[in-house]
Amino acid sequence: MAKLNYKNISLFLLLLLLCSTAQSQVSGDEDVNMFNQALQRDQKAIDAATAGWWRKSMKTHDQRIAWWREARFGMFIHWGLYSNPAGEWKGKKVNGYSEHLMRKEKITRAAYLDLAHEFNPLKFNAEEWILKAKNAGVGYFIITAKHHDGFAMYDSKVFDFNVMQQTPFKRDPMAELAAAAKKYNMKFGFYYSHAFDWEHPDAPGNDWEYQNPGGDKLLGGANWFDSHPEWLPRAVKYVDQKAIPQIKELINKYHPDILWFDTPHKLPLSENLRILEAIRETDPNIVVNGRLARSNYGNFGDYLNTGDRPAELRTVEGDSEAIPTTNESYGYSKHDNSHKSPKFFIQLLATSASRGGNLLMNIGPKGDGSFDEKDIRILDEIGTWMKTNSASIKGTKRSALPIPAWGVITQKANLLYLHVFDWPADGNLLVGGLKSNVSNAYLLADPSEKKLIIKRLTPEDAVVTLPQKVPDAIDAVVVLEVKGNILADTVRRLVKNTTNRLLAFDAQLHGKKFTFGDGKADRYYVDGWRLKDQYLSWTLKSLQAAKYKVVVKYIAGSTSGAAYEIQLGTTKINTSVVPPADGMVTSQDAGVISASVGIQLLTIKPTQIKGAELMKLLEVQLIPIQ
Repeated sequence: MAKLNYKNISLFLLLLLLCSTAQSQVSGDEDVNMFNQALQRDQKAIDAATAGWWRKSMKTHDQRIAWWREARFGMFIHWGLYSNPAGEWKGKKVNGYSEHLMRKEKITRAAYLDLAHEFNPLKFNAEEWILKAKNAGVGYFIITAKHHDGFAMYDSKVFDFNVMQQTPFKRDPMAELAAAAKKYNMKFGFYYSHAFDWEHPDAPGNDWEYQNPGGDKLLGGANWFDSHPEWLPRAVKYVDQKAIPQIKELINKYHPDILWFDTPHKLPLSENLRILEAIRETDPNIVVNGRLARSNYGNFGDYLNTGDRPAELRTVEGDSEAIPTTNESYGYSKHDNSHKSPKFFIQLLATSASRGGNLLMNIGPKGDGSFDEKDIRILDEIGTWMKTNSASIKGTKRSALPIPAWGVITQKANLLYLHVFDWPADGNLLVGGLKSNVSNAYLLADPSEKKLIIKRLTPEDAVVTLPQKVPDAIDAVVVLEVKGNILADTVRRLVKNTTNRLLAFDAQLHGKKFTFGDGKADRYYVDGWRLKDQYLSWTLKSLQAAKYKVVVKYIAGSTSGAAYEIQLGTTKINTSVVPPADGMVTSQDAGVISASVGIQLLTIKPTQIKGAELMKLLEVQLIPIQ
């Protein structure tokens, strides 16, 4: 996270470790000694980092990450030996992530090599891949050089478990992609699985062949390196003999712009910091994502990674990146036809940029080296939209204006880009919270930049008169040229010509112990709602008196009898939580509420809690009653 208080991170991490102590219920001198050893190990690494090499590396953070902030849109590629079986093993469909085939089916290293001996992706063309990304408006390209299976998809001299030595392909696809990326001016980098390595006898993860910790059996527990420090030297040996040498090899051979890591919890923080230090020593200009060395109080990377496969996004401090995939598997699965629409990704991209984040969209190519036609269609349609509207994404930052009901807003210098997802039927687009004067307004898709009429409603609110014909049903972008700096009132406006969606992600949380879901289609919720003094609120402003139908979306608890109250200004609705339907999302018509003119608070509070929690709240919708 770029905005960390670096002076205090050592103290934060120490407090985290102390809290872990209180929860671990250690017993006996031996357990206490093991914990103290773990504490000393990580604290020594933290002190060395924050006092030396890491602090020095953060002095050039803004320069290092400048291109990444400019790009806003990246492509992620999961491609490896698992791409050939494509979600199937011995004639049986394997559910879930296809790239986890080796773990899910408990395949031995020797049997997995049989996949390598059949891997011959003759349709692979590095330039075609890079151009597909570039034509879609992508600014950086990341591919799996080594995933959890431990198989190197490049010519590694460190270990012979690699594409050059074990496959009939006998080509180095990483070298070809790096060259193509350089040719077409595409920023390029690698995913490297530093913690999980299922082929290596000393690495975490493989508990079916080597009985190693970190796998599904949870040998030694989730924090095995604290409960069984005697096992740690083997993992350190793996890091020394394979992980660090291969990461340095990738840097020195291919000169990547970015390195991407995952599952840091499988190794102690001290090992993750050792790996990061090795990267910084080898090339201090490489951008490193936030899943190499992190804690509950922040991370030592260049930016924060939020949820995988998100449908909704939460605004976080500093630089962030969300990781959706075109279907539900990151690696190619012939059984997974759950591809989202191009509209989904275009709007998610705009939403991500409006919250100051990047979108790293994943595609899993087939084992023969070709892209699935469904993925090609998604890329082509995103590319068509980006050819017209890329200025509203690239180089933009989080909008100073409040979240509008009709879409999202990005900004760049003195320009505001209004991404209109829901074109108002009456043609009146309310731009709430805009204090600055506007010198010009036009559609980004209009090459003539024909002026749109914009009128002031109040000193802080304006209305743009839109054409009757919608120029783009997915995301039509209106440009506002602002005189001077962009000044804003951040209170959200209620509108009467479209549905007002108030996400739980955007609420103010009152009370302790709330947690967030990961943003997936049914998990963009706030949960941990166990106490009556916990509640959520949104501050809203209405420019006119109006009535709204209230729809509440949530996942109910396992027990009926819970109840809650919604209040807007002086009007209230009391209702009960609808009993759950197998964990499915409930959309409850809670009643009608009135909004008076001015600023008011919308609150949702428990009146009776039954079972573990009130509900997992996703959103409240205020739908205008005409």
